Amino acid sequence: MADMLVKLYTLPSVSSERALLLSRGILIKRAIAPERSLVRSWVQNHFSEGWADECDIAFTRIPISCFIAFQEKEILGFACYEATFRGFFGPIGVSENLRGQGIGKSLLLTSLHAMYDEGYLYAIIGGVGPSPFYKKVLGAIEIEGSSPGGYLNMLKKS
Repeated sequence: MADMLVKLYTLPSVSSERALLLSRGILIKRAIAPERSLVRSWVQNHFSEGWADECDIAFTRIPISCFIAFQEKEILGFACYEATFRGFFGPIGVSENLRGQGIGKSLLLTSLHAMYDEGYLYAIIGGVGPSPFYKKVLGAIEIEGSSPGGYLNMLKKS
């Protein structure tokens, strides 16, 4: 899976998407330290231990580089940035039964706007799975020859 590059200075607004989610009782916010174990457990249960490890690192940054979507105190999705490499976005995930409802798009844009606010002009989306999503929402472009990129010598469980 290749990496993708996105221009942060041309990001679309996220306000209308977040307002629509809010009208359905879904909030998106930057996670806070006391939520760390809950978020990590949710990510591990719904996705993978590796993504939970990355999420854990996002909680060590100031400001915390993890955003969560939730409804009535139930986590629906998450997105992190600068969890594995500087200037990288990801991982991101939404509960399987809630995909396609704008939660992932809102988490993505909220995170990338935060990166822009921290001074980045570009972000790399590492090891992209759904590249058409990133192309459509962000105009992201594939970085030629970037697979496996930074993940070349990563240790994995057998």
